Amino acid sequence: MQLYAITSRSLFPDSDALLACVAAWAKEDVDFVQVREKDLPVQDLMDLTREIVRQVRKSGSKTSVLLNGPAEVARTCGCDGVHLPSGLPADAIALARRPWQWSGAAPRISVSCHTSVEIEQARVSGATLALFAPVFEKSGQEETLPGQGLRALAEACQVAAPMPVFALGGVTAGNAAACIRAGAAGIAGIRLFASGPWRNLLQLY
Repeated sequence: MQLYAITSRSLFPDSDALLACVAAWAKEDVDFVQVREKDLPVQDLMDLTREIVRQVRKSGSKTSVLLNGPAEVARTCGCDGVHLPSGLPADAIALARRPWQWSGAAPRISVSCHTSVEIEQARVSGATLALFAPVFEKSGQEETLPGQGLRALAEACQVAAPMPVFALGGVTAGNAAACIRAGAAGIAGIRLFASGPWRNLLQLY
């Protein structure tokens, strides 16, 4: 089972606490860290992303850092790739690869998907992986999103093959194993990884 942690600095008292958490993820070889700080001005986003990349590289782990943001910024900050939202044009993945075209390295590209149709488009367009959400009911500040369930996750995984799918949305250490049985390659989350219980996922490998 692979693990995909998504940052949200609002869940931490300060940036040092966030960076310490990122360092812990890397130490435990979490497979992906997505920098998701959409409200930051570009320069502040770059500063934070560079520091997150530094923390990961310092650990010597194989963790890939992806930026939820412009591909050019991701490449400049030393990220391994980008995360793209759902509903983008069919050529969005090809465009996201361009900043890396002369580097000799292929970027890792993850895509948010909410339907099997979006999953198929991501696969055909050459995405590295997809985040399928929400699998379980997800409560937010403004609304509660009903979960699509394990059956929908299983269908998404079948459509995606051989592209890996990560389960996102309401996933806990208690229901993660069910997501893997449904065909998910891994688990993604924000709050799940911002707290101690994410370490329980390591026992499910």
